[in-house]
Amino acid sequence: MNFRQTAICFFLSTPFFVSAQTSLQYNSAEIKLGIKKLNTVGSALYMAAHPDDENTRLLSYLAKEKKFRTGYLSLTRGDGGQNLIGNEQSELLGLIRTQELLAARRTDGAEQFFTRAIDFGFSKNPEETFRIWDKELILGDAVWVIRKFRPDIIITRFPEDARAGHGQHSASAIIAREAFVAAADPKRFPEQLKHVQVWQAKRIVWNTANFGGNNTTSEDQLKMDIGAFNTLLGKGYGEIAADSRTNHKSQGFGSARQRGETIEYFSPIAGEHSKSDLFEGINSEWKRMQGGEAIGKLVSMADQKFNVDNPSASVPDLVSILMALEKLKDAYWRTQKIQEVKDLIAAAAGLWFESYSPQAVQAIGDSVTIRSQVLVQSAVNVTLKQVNGLEQNLVLKNGSTKTINDRMYAGVVTEPYWLREKHPTGMYTMFDPMIIGNPENIAPIQTSFTFTINNKDISYTRPVVYKYTDQVRGEIYQPLIIAPAVTATIADKAYVFSGNTPKTIQVQLKAFKDKASGLIVPNVPPGWKVEPVQLAFDLPVKGQEKTVQFSIIPGGLTNGGVLTFTVNSGDQSSNRGTKVIDYDHIPLQTLFPLSEARVERIDLKTAGKRLGYIAGAGDLVPEALEQIGYQVTMLSENQILNSNLSEYDAIVAGVRLYNINEHLNIIQPKLMDYVSNGGTLIIQYNVSNPLKIPNIGPYPFRLSRERVTDENAKVTLLAKDHPVLNYPNKITEKDFEGWIQERGLYFTSDADPKYSRILSMNDPGEKPNDGALIVADYGKGRFVYTSLVFFRELPAGIPGAYRLFVNLITKQD
Repeated sequence: MNFRQTAICFFLSTPFFVSAQTSLQYNSAEIKLGIKKLNTVGSALYMAAHPDDENTRLLSYLAKEKKFRTGYLSLTRGDGGQNLIGNEQSELLGLIRTQELLAARRTDGAEQFFTRAIDFGFSKNPEETFRIWDKELILGDAVWVIRKFRPDIIITRFPEDARAGHGQHSASAIIAREAFVAAADPKRFPEQLKHVQVWQAKRIVWNTANFGGNNTTSEDQLKMDIGAFNTLLGKGYGEIAADSRTNHKSQGFGSARQRGETIEYFSPIAGEHSKSDLFEGINSEWKRMQGGEAIGKLVSMADQKFNVDNPSASVPDLVSILMALEKLKDAYWRTQKIQEVKDLIAAAAGLWFESYSPQAVQAIGDSVTIRSQVLVQSAVNVTLKQVNGLEQNLVLKNGSTKTINDRMYAGVVTEPYWLREKHPTGMYTMFDPMIIGNPENIAPIQTSFTFTINNKDISYTRPVVYKYTDQVRGEIYQPLIIAPAVTATIADKAYVFSGNTPKTIQVQLKAFKDKASGLIVPNVPPGWKVEPVQLAFDLPVKGQEKTVQFSIIPGGLTNGGVLTFTVNSGDQSSNRGTKVIDYDHIPLQTLFPLSEARVERIDLKTAGKRLGYIAGAGDLVPEALEQIGYQVTMLSENQILNSNLSEYDAIVAGVRLYNINEHLNIIQPKLMDYVSNGGTLIIQYNVSNPLKIPNIGPYPFRLSRERVTDENAKVTLLAKDHPVLNYPNKITEKDFEGWIQERGLYFTSDADPKYSRILSMNDPGEKPNDGALIVADYGKGRFVYTSLVFFRELPAGIPGAYRLFVNLITKQD
């Protein structure tokens, strides 16, 4: 049997990404708008640092009113932000926010791009940012996107100075300005010129704004009212923008729709300054290029003749435009507009075609059954000529579905390309420079269709997807997943060992093909031991799972290292686990992280056993505490109000509990009674606004926006004799070594004198701040508020963080 592997398309040839809609379906108004957009040959690129930094109102206005090709280049995927909908952090949060951005772009009509930069958390200035980012590499990525996208105008969200409010914000503005110049210089990044040409945008401007109490607009700046109403879409751009921004659900950015006049302000940075119009001197009509004027006339004629009651009547005109575009010498606009008009031809003809796999996941190396369906819903004469190069010559009748079965080869595991390799703190490792900028993977298997429409052969590509019907959500599309034959998933990213006491670690094996058998082999740090040294497994049925156990015994002189697992099955060897991220607002995300975990042997004493935990916005602290022997009960509001809380040695509030829980005014008195009667309550960080109740603790304090972003910042022990620094573990400055990402955020300020200030720390060049950890006795118990990022440190297995947190939840009798 012969299996075909679909060719992979790169960015330059309009690839189909894994979350791409399989068959575009436009209504008459959208087809009309698309025809109008055919007559615009202008482009604009917006640049900033993170998901949700972009001005969605301006993007939608540029894409749907000005009808420019519009893009947003976010330097990062938002990996270092907080998560209001779950406990995913770092790369996993970046994966969620990538999909939220793509959903936003599908709403506002812009395209999405990224560099390899990682959001490593808040930074206070661009100098700090560029100590972690390799500026030249990030600049090269931005230049690459500019040279491919060829924007007439570049717009930045932020200034280069402290007014940006975040070091990564100002760094994005610096990158944008320097990339504007470098993209036009053949001496800069010359290796790119094998694939793209130098490009000089007309101008780069800063889109000033007034938010967060920081007003950078002024009446002498260039102004533009973008509060227009699109009659074809039945919405204004403030409404479209709100729908777009509301996709950022992990950040809690649900937005109200705004209507009417909206003024945007722009300040020049470089290039030709415009006096009265942002697009001054930019010719966005077809006459800007040789042979374009005739195309413009054809498009105008198609626009005038379009009949909303019979879109298919426009197919002959659209085919004529396609044939004219194929002769255009300008390769860039030829490629862009051919793709646009082909989609319009299919939509106007009522042509629907998709390809599915009957199973959601296939194993690498297996053949994949493909089912393609084709339907025309108009009187247009359409013939299905080929599918994947095989002759079909099927005349399609109005309303009659044709089904074609095929098989293809699953040749590559669908790990997100930026997560495929290990990477340093500030940047993802790129294994292929051609994919830089892409928002996500190119679909691993694609089907090519060739139709004859109005006597013209027209080819399309569609990603092979998995489709099913959910009883509540209806028809659901998922990306097709190509998996290793067998994965070995470790539950946690880090394991903490107390002295040389062994720990049993469970590994979940899962088969993605039938008759999967072989060996799983662990590898431990030097001097450590593992039993057994290997295990045989047999998983006869695809989808079958099995939990195996290994006893890890610390030893030797090494206090820690990396524990890894390798699965050998048949002729395949894999060191990957499985992780699924499932939220209704984004496509199902399946990835295959390395099957490894950090193991740490630490000197840790614990006291007490039973803990209550109140979930906040989402964190992995309960799992970390269970690792070191605590019995953790997740407390519901009902349990807090109606059970005897005194059975818990301590109660811990999850991160941002006081920002999200609507019932705190009811449960807070019960928590304060628990403390007064002898309990210990630990509140982890919250942001200053919005707070659900005004008073978090028994005595007053405020939450500021102050933070310490340098994870290596010196920590001074202010209250060396305080019990939280002495029992059951003696805390020293050494316990703050090896922390990740940052020290703490949203520090307390103006705390009542009844609170003991335990620690002091500061970023370089700043004054010491004593608001990271405050403790007060209240009645017979203890109240603790901490801005330290335990939610990052504990899941990462940081020894000192464990020792200090145990002290906070332990009250000496």
